[in-house]
Amino acid sequence: MEPVAPLEQVLHAARALVLADLVAGEVAEADVVSLVEASVTRRRWWVQQWPDGAAYVAGLVAQDVQDALLERYGRWPLCPVCRTGDPHALDVEPELGPDPHWVCHKAGVKVAAVGSLGSAAAGGAASS
Repeated sequence: MEPVAPLEQVLHAARALVLADLVAGEVAEADVVSLVEASVTRRRWWVQQWPDGAAYVAGLVAQDVQDALLERYGRWPLCPVCRTGDPHALDVEPELGPDPHWVCHKAGVKVAAVGSLGSAAAGGAASS
Protein backbone atom coordinates (compact mmCIF):
# COMPACT_ATOMS: atom_id res chain seq x y z
CA MET A 1 0.00 0.00 0.00
CA GLU A 2 1.37 3.38 -1.01
CA PRO A 3 1.62 6.17 1.57
CA VAL A 4 -1.02 8.87 1.37
CA ALA A 5 0.28 12.02 -0.31
CA PRO A 6 0.57 15.10 1.92
CA LEU A 7 -2.14 16.90 -0.09
CA GLU A 8 -4.56 14.02 0.47
CA GLN A 9 -3.68 13.94 4.19
CA VAL A 10 -4.61 17.63 4.46
CA LEU A 11 -7.88 17.08 2.61
CA HIS A 12 -8.79 14.00 4.65
CA ALA A 13 -8.06 15.88 7.87
CA ALA A 14 -10.21 18.84 6.80
CA ARG A 15 -13.06 16.49 5.85
CA ALA A 16 -12.82 14.71 9.22
CA LEU A 17 -12.82 17.96 11.22
CA VAL A 18 -15.86 19.41 9.46
CA LEU A 19 -17.72 16.10 9.64
CA ALA A 20 -17.03 15.96 13.39
CA ASP A 21 -18.65 19.38 13.78
CA LEU A 22 -21.63 18.35 11.65
CA VAL A 23 -22.08 15.20 13.74
CA ALA A 24 -21.84 17.27 16.94
CA GLY A 25 -24.62 19.49 15.61
CA GLU A 26 -26.64 16.45 14.54
CA VAL A 27 -26.82 17.66 10.94
CA ALA A 28 -24.59 15.08 9.23
CA GLU A 29 -27.28 13.81 6.87
CA ALA A 30 -26.25 12.36 3.51
CA ASP A 31 -27.03 15.53 1.56
CA VAL A 32 -24.99 17.60 4.01
CA VAL A 33 -22.07 15.20 3.80
CA SER A 34 -22.27 15.66 0.02
CA LEU A 35 -21.67 19.38 0.60
CA VAL A 36 -18.48 18.50 2.46
CA GLU A 37 -17.34 16.26 -0.40
CA ALA A 38 -18.04 19.01 -2.94
CA SER A 39 -15.98 21.47 -0.92
CA VAL A 40 -13.09 19.03 -0.54
CA THR A 41 -13.09 18.52 -4.31
CA ARG A 42 -12.94 22.29 -4.94
CA ARG A 43 -10.26 22.79 -2.28
CA ARG A 44 -8.13 19.99 -3.77
CA TRP A 45 -7.79 22.09 -6.92
CA TRP A 46 -7.23 25.25 -4.85
CA VAL A 47 -4.38 23.78 -2.79
CA GLN A 48 -2.82 22.22 -5.90
CA GLN A 49 -2.60 25.77 -7.27
CA TRP A 50 -1.32 27.20 -3.97
CA PRO A 51 0.50 24.49 -1.96
CA ASP A 52 1.47 27.00 0.75
CA GLY A 53 -2.24 27.27 1.57
CA ALA A 54 -2.48 23.67 2.81
CA ALA A 55 -2.70 24.82 6.45
CA TYR A 56 -5.80 26.85 5.56
CA VAL A 57 -7.86 24.04 4.03
CA ALA A 58 -9.78 23.01 7.18
CA GLY A 59 -11.04 26.54 7.78
CA LEU A 60 -11.94 26.99 4.15
CA VAL A 61 -13.88 23.72 3.99
CA ALA A 62 -15.73 24.72 7.17
CA GLN A 63 -16.63 28.08 5.60
CA ASP A 64 -17.67 26.43 2.33
CA VAL A 65 -20.01 24.05 4.14
CA GLN A 66 -21.36 26.84 6.33
CA ASP A 67 -22.14 28.94 3.24
CA ALA A 68 -23.75 26.01 1.42
CA LEU A 69 -25.90 25.18 4.45
CA LEU A 70 -27.00 28.80 4.77
CA GLU A 71 -28.21 28.77 1.17
CA ARG A 72 -30.13 25.49 1.60
CA TYR A 73 -31.13 25.12 5.25
CA GLY A 74 -30.20 28.06 7.42
CA ARG A 75 -27.47 29.13 9.81
CA TRP A 76 -24.91 26.61 11.06
CA PRO A 77 -23.39 26.11 13.51
CA LEU A 78 -25.62 27.95 15.93
CA CYS A 79 -23.85 29.64 18.81
CA PRO A 80 -23.96 27.54 21.98
CA VAL A 81 -22.72 30.45 24.12
CA CYS A 82 -25.46 33.06 23.71
CA ARG A 83 -28.58 31.63 25.26
CA THR A 84 -30.72 34.76 24.84
CA GLY A 85 -31.59 36.88 21.82
CA ASP A 86 -31.83 35.77 18.24
CA PRO A 87 -30.00 32.57 17.33
CA HIS A 88 -26.89 33.31 15.33
CA ALA A 89 -24.16 31.32 13.65
CA LEU A 90 -20.55 31.11 14.67
CA ASP A 91 -17.86 32.39 12.31
CA VAL A 92 -14.56 30.78 11.33
CA GLU A 93 -11.44 32.73 12.26
CA PRO A 94 -9.06 33.36 10.79
CA GLU A 95 -10.88 33.51 7.48
CA LEU A 96 -7.67 32.51 5.72
CA GLY A 97 -5.13 31.13 8.14
CA PRO A 98 -3.98 28.11 10.09
CA ASP A 99 -5.58 26.77 13.29
CA PRO A 100 -9.19 27.77 12.46
CA HIS A 101 -11.67 28.28 15.30
CA TRP A 102 -15.41 28.81 15.58
CA VAL A 103 -15.91 32.23 17.13
CA CYS A 104 -18.93 34.06 18.54
CA HIS A 105 -18.52 37.74 17.68
CA LYS A 106 -21.50 38.72 19.84
CA ALA A 107 -19.89 37.37 23.02
CA GLY A 108 -16.34 37.92 21.79
CA VAL A 109 -15.18 34.37 22.50
CA LYS A 110 -13.53 31.46 20.75
CA VAL A 111 -16.01 28.63 21.09
CA ALA A 112 -13.98 25.72 19.72
CA ALA A 113 -11.39 24.71 17.19
CA VAL A 114 -12.86 23.53 13.90
CA GLY A 115 -13.55 19.84 14.53
CA SER A 116 -14.18 20.30 18.26
CA LEU A 117 -17.72 21.67 18.49
CA GLY A 118 -18.87 18.54 20.31
CA SER A 119 -16.57 19.20 23.25
CA ALA A 120 -17.46 22.92 23.25
CA ALA A 121 -21.16 22.20 23.58
CA ALA A 122 -20.46 19.93 26.53
CA GLY A 123 -17.81 22.03 28.24
CA GLY A 124 -18.58 25.66 27.48
CA ALA A 125 -16.44 28.12 25.55
CA ALA A 126 -12.95 29.41 26.00
CA SER A 127 -12.52 33.14 26.04
CA SER A 128 -10.38 34.78 23.39
